[in-house]
Amino acid sequence: MDIAIPHKCFVAAKSIAGFTLALLLTAVISACSAKPQPPQKPPVPVTAAEVVQKTVPVQLKTIGNVEAYSTVSVKSQIGGVLTRVHFREGQDVNRGALLFTIDPRPYEAALKQAEANLTKDTAQLENAREDVRRYAELVKKGYVAQQQYDQIRTNAAAFEATVNADKAVVENAHLQLKYCYIYSPLTGRTGALMANEGNLIKANADNAMIIINQIQPIYVTFSVPEQYLPEIKKYMSGGKVKVEAFITKGEDNPEEGTLTFVDNSVDLTTGTIKLKATFANKAKHLWPGQFVDAVVTLTTQPNAIMVPSSAIQTGQNGQYVFLIKDDLTVESRPVEVGRTLNSETVIEKGLQAGEKVVTDGQLRLVPGAKIQIKEKTEGK
Repeated sequence: MDIAIPHKCFVAAKSIAGFTLALLLTAVISACSAKPQPPQKPPVPVTAAEVVQKTVPVQLKTIGNVEAYSTVSVKSQIGGVLTRVHFREGQDVNRGALLFTIDPRPYEAALKQAEANLTKDTAQLENAREDVRRYAELVKKGYVAQQQYDQIRTNAAAFEATVNADKAVVENAHLQLKYCYIYSPLTGRTGALMANEGNLIKANADNAMIIINQIQPIYVTFSVPEQYLPEIKKYMSGGKVKVEAFITKGEDNPEEGTLTFVDNSVDLTTGTIKLKATFANKAKHLWPGQFVDAVVTLTTQPNAIMVPSSAIQTGQNGQYVFLIKDDLTVESRPVEVGRTLNSETVIEKGLQAGEKVVTDGQLRLVPGAKIQIKEKTEGK
């Protein structure tokens, strides 16, 4: 059976279907045109440190060279056979200690001969003086001529001069014999032995028999740029200037001394001034010829703003740090950098005590980046 559908109902159904299709198309188009949201970047892991305020020393750091306080090259003043060496090379010796003995027998014989000549000439002098006394009475009585008396007096004066010369020869013989025994002129450390027992020693030879270095106290010599000379003179005039000598990097117990010498001229070729510090060197840690790190402490700077040196970055506009804000984001803060002390740097301008800065992980940071502060690993 055929059912007739009214024209109005057909139009209404067609309109509803079109509306539904339009809704579906709109939903599909909206779904296709919606942009996906980018994933949020995770926070950058960094290490941080707090900006601190403290008193720091004002120091000059340079490379120094250790020098003996005094050096003596021991030579013989006489010639002869070296019969005895009284020390071991490399041994510490005291001032006045016997070092060498040169065969004294030839000099003992020379001394005995000189003493014998002195005795003989002294006896002749006494006889001549007696003749002078006797002839003085005779010439007064006219028993002898004045000329004969004058001759007696001349003979006595000649014998007196001979005795004086003999005394000088005896003194020189004593001195030559004394030179057979060579003593240390200072307290110090002996070096390599350059003359062994049995060697024939020449007087005042070119080569020393031994070299002795005094190492207690000891010098450390170093140079600093001439621009620091006014400050050095200022603080030296006000008291002792402390100098530390570090034998190895990061040493906890450096040797401590005092600045004692400023050279009288600036080296024109290098623009530096030579300085010397004196160290007691009680433990003998410092050794002549050794290189050390010398640190001169001129004064102290109170209330200095300090950050770890690793926090300082360098960009096109100068030096800066990444400052950590309360919301754990960072900002780039320009700073004026002063002196560096060990692993810390003085900030002249740009930071305040209590602020936090990034010390590691800056390569992944930009201003406004979110961070996560991690604990420092041991050894960093």
